[in-house]
Amino acid sequence: MPTPKAASSRTPDATRRSERSRRAIYDAALALVVEVGYARTTVEGIASRAGVGKQTIYRWWPSKSAVLLDAYLDLTGQAGQEAQAGREGGEEPTEPAGPTAPAEPTAPAGLPDTGDLAADLKAVLRATVDELNDPRFEAPTRALTAEGVIDPELGARFVERLLEPQLRLYVRRLAAARDAGLLRPGADLRVAVELLVGPLTHRWLMRTRPLTHAYADELVDHVLQGIAPR
Repeated sequence: MPTPKAASSRTPDATRRSERSRRAIYDAALALVVEVGYARTTVEGIASRAGVGKQTIYRWWPSKSAVLLDAYLDLTGQAGQEAQAGREGGEEPTEPAGPTAPAEPTAPAGLPDTGDLAADLKAVLRATVDELNDPRFEAPTRALTAEGVIDPELGARFVERLLEPQLRLYVRRLAAARDAGLLRPGADLRVAVELLVGPLTHRWLMRTRPLTHAYADELVDHVLQGIAPR
């Protein structure tokens, strides 16, 4: 007869099993959106791809858009952690900072501050260009953006959990530069941030012209010229 210790060692770890299922669901949702598009992605398809029951998904999320949002937050969170690890290791960042947890994102670490505001902003915008051009990010980002227009609740959650934390990082970095006398005291920093990221997003979303590092650099130069001390 097995001892209590041996029996206990064979007891399934529900927490570990749930995390494996959650990870499989995230991977399945992102893969399907890339492969077949948002409209043809279904909860049933995600469940089948992830190897879980449909009821498992509905126990954690009310809809496929909610699944995709959490999967996307997890994806950007991993990218943010990798970028932070690269900065701490002395490497150039390859992805912008973002929320780091799928359900309750923690505060992002912050934008680089090397003392050269233009260089820091260009590095971050270039990383954003790379991310938006990356197929892993492009399809889910477009899907969530489009669905957020139709579904105001999803759109509000997307803004609250992803966009606003990132925009605040820009404002914080610009505020530090303003306090150092590098920017005009009366400059509206939120407007300045929107002038940085708005045109970038518009060009990417509407596909008006190629999204490049050179374009990101030009945006930084124009915006900083407009808020420089006079």
